[in-house]
Amino acid sequence: MPISRLVSHVILDLDGTLLNTDSVVSKVVKPFLVKNGKTWDSKKAYKVVGKTPYEAAAIVLEDYGLPYSTEEFLSMITPVFSEQWCNIKALPGATRLLKHLRSNGVPTALASNSPRSNIEAKISCHQGWKESFSAIVGGDEVEKGKPSPDIFLEAAKRMNATPSNCLVIEDSLPGITAGKAAGMHVIAVPSIPKKTAEFSSADVVINSLLDVRPEKWGLPPFNDWIEDTLPIEPWFISGPVIKGFGRGSKVLGIPTANLPAENFSDVVSEYTSGVYFGWAGLSTRGTYKMVMSVGWNPYFDNTEKTVEPWLLHNFGEDFYGEELRLAIVGYIRPEANFPSLESLIERIQEDGRIAEKALDLPMYAKYKDSPYLRNTLQLGSTNDDSQAELNSK
Repeated sequence: MPISRLVSHVILDLDGTLLNTDSVVSKVVKPFLVKNGKTWDSKKAYKVVGKTPYEAAAIVLEDYGLPYSTEEFLSMITPVFSEQWCNIKALPGATRLLKHLRSNGVPTALASNSPRSNIEAKISCHQGWKESFSAIVGGDEVEKGKPSPDIFLEAAKRMNATPSNCLVIEDSLPGITAGKAAGMHVIAVPSIPKKTAEFSSADVVINSLLDVRPEKWGLPPFNDWIEDTLPIEPWFISGPVIKGFGRGSKVLGIPTANLPAENFSDVVSEYTSGVYFGWAGLSTRGTYKMVMSVGWNPYFDNTEKTVEPWLLHNFGEDFYGEELRLAIVGYIRPEANFPSLESLIERIQEDGRIAEKALDLPMYAKYKDSPYLRNTLQLGSTNDDSQAELNSK
């Protein structure tokens, strides 16, 4: 995409765009439903994305047939939500994006359907966030929330910006509709998996905030990409190697070491789908370079989010049942579909070459010595232990 639109101001949504609010919604609503003899259905969660608290409450009441008025339900559930604000984690790339915009003097506003007081409480839990915004607009400060353009127009007004010079970044359909109705440019970062086609009204659809390219909009580019890779805060997962779909070796000619997703579903839900790389420790063999996919593998259309690491080593034999520990240290690209099996294989091989080369860089190579990988049978080793030891080097 060539530079065809120059913008001067950025307006960000909060829930689902900067914060992984969905995880807290399920933690709060699920127990409430159980107390009322109902069962949480994660497939219905998408209905409340981008809605005002009142609209979301009404949807939950109707979907589960709960015997409360919207006001009663909100009075019961809101205090529980308030206790969880500081447990909501930033989505991948959120803090990086805010720091970049602020350090480059790009005026940035926050515009959310949530009440202003809730917005303030949520961002106060993340160091440096509040100072990153030139303006903050809540749903209770305008006549109509999204999909009405009111919130975005008010944000532009408070920044003394012309709407056509504003770039909106949103995760929900109501937010995208509002941004376009305001006459602004819109990047969609869908929080609902496998629904990209529904966001076609946005100017651009990306996989995550890690994939924002400010230079495409005439804004200062990121300068933290190294050898086609993006360093990330390391994360660690482990489990016994299990049999997967049988397509790694047989269909792709690329043997992947599959892990049981239920072992770390909460962790994986925090990370965007895409291709990552790092180090893999096998309990009886050693430590190896690896590249892995996280997501739904669009070419094969998985129904569940999976983690499929490819250890860049020729073992010559299977090692099912062995404990595999992964230190994920960098990001390569978003998840993508491919027109043919050949093009998919070619891209996976390229991912492997990128990871192989990058892992020799000192900033990535140091993680090969992580105690999490080095002493794989020591169950007391934690992510924090590994990080602390590496930081001291």
